[in-house]
Amino acid sequence: MSYWKKFKTGNLRWRLTIWYGSVFALLLFVYVGVASVLHYYQLKEQTLHDEIQDLETTEGLLYEDNAGGVHLNEQYFNQPEMPFRLERMLEIFDEDGHVLLRNAKLGAHSIDGPLFRDEGKKSYNERYGRLSDGRRVFVISHAHRIQRRVVIIRMAYETAPVFNSLKSFILSLLALVPPTILIAGFFVYRMTKSALEPLSSMVHRAEELTAAQLNERLPIVDPDDELGATAKAFNDLLARLESSFVQLRRFTADASHELRTPLSSLRSTGEVCLQKARSAEEYRETIASMLEEVCRLTQLLESLLQISRADSGQIILEREVVPVGEILNETVSLVEILAEEKQQSITMTCPSNIQVLVDRAILRLVLLNIIDNAIKYSPARSTIRIDVDVDLLRNVTIRIYDHGPGIAPEEQTKIFDRFYRTDRGRSTGAGGHGLGLAIAKWGVDAHGGRLFVDQEYSDGSCFCVQLPSAL
Repeated sequence: MSYWKKFKTGNLRWRLTIWYGSVFALLLFVYVGVASVLHYYQLKEQTLHDEIQDLETTEGLLYEDNAGGVHLNEQYFNQPEMPFRLERMLEIFDEDGHVLLRNAKLGAHSIDGPLFRDEGKKSYNERYGRLSDGRRVFVISHAHRIQRRVVIIRMAYETAPVFNSLKSFILSLLALVPPTILIAGFFVYRMTKSALEPLSSMVHRAEELTAAQLNERLPIVDPDDELGATAKAFNDLLARLESSFVQLRRFTADASHELRTPLSSLRSTGEVCLQKARSAEEYRETIASMLEEVCRLTQLLESLLQISRADSGQIILEREVVPVGEILNETVSLVEILAEEKQQSITMTCPSNIQVLVDRAILRLVLLNIIDNAIKYSPARSTIRIDVDVDLLRNVTIRIYDHGPGIAPEEQTKIFDRFYRTDRGRSTGAGGHGLGLAIAKWGVDAHGGRLFVDQEYSDGSCFCVQLPSAL
């Protein structure tokens, strides 16, 4: 068992050579077996054919003397061109089964016992038989008329020459098997080595790659074969890793910057406050300013924690059928006070029968981030509109319109990246960290939906949350 496990995990080149060699050896032995069977039947048919011709010749050489005895003209078989005929054994019966003649080769032995019913009377009867001393023979029986008498002729050839020839044939083939396997194994090893050379190059190249070299790629010799497909898949993996590392470095840098800003503000505020004695009112203002920065910092850390949990798969969706209008009302009630501060109004159009299968808390968080952005970046006394519709594919689309500065077409995909903020009014001055839309996009993607910006809306921005219907 340990040898088998070692073989399964050993050098691939040797394993392929042994596998191919074993299969080739098995096919060789099958070939030897099939060829031997075919050769045997060919020898057998040839022997029986010669035996029938010999029997027909013998029938023409039989004659009956005046006393009723049956004889064979043996002089014919003593000719130089007929020496193989001397190997045949001959036995002649009358119709009652009495032996009329046995040739010298047969001697006192008999062929295959007594006559059986209608033996040789319909056609040539071919079969295996035995002599009285146990030797196996090919037997042919045939009825023949000599003048007014019908006799049954039995002729037999020994099977030993056929089997000896078959044995020599098999041994000759078997003798060729070992060198053939060795030669085939050598060429299979060379071909396997050549075929796996690109794989070896890929392995050596992969071993040299480090985190600082993720921009490099493995060589692809033939993109249409399996090794080329493997190299392409590995290069795609490197591309994804490179993208992830770049995103991670950018995320780390952005997170550090975002954390450094409120911490620096807290430090500078505290240092300025301590430079001289101040009144109680001034201390209260300083503390209030520091608390504002702490709240901003807390909000940022909560967003980072939310993203970290999402990336690690710790958040498990608890799906339930939820009316879209109900969850929109819940969300709007949470941000109405923010809209009232800017004298903004929120209108909503949503049919009551539209439902989605979602995690209520996650979808509320998605809508809260988008609507909060709409309130934050829309001017005072503007209207934020929310429309819900269902298309022919049963996809529910929630459209949130605002009258903010809008988003340039080239930025409409980037805004969902973490810490990304546009240059058109969406800045830290407005209180954002560039994480809200990233969290929203994760929440929509987790439900198998799609979050995108409607490019046809030009009076501001229109964010579309597309989810599959629960029906």
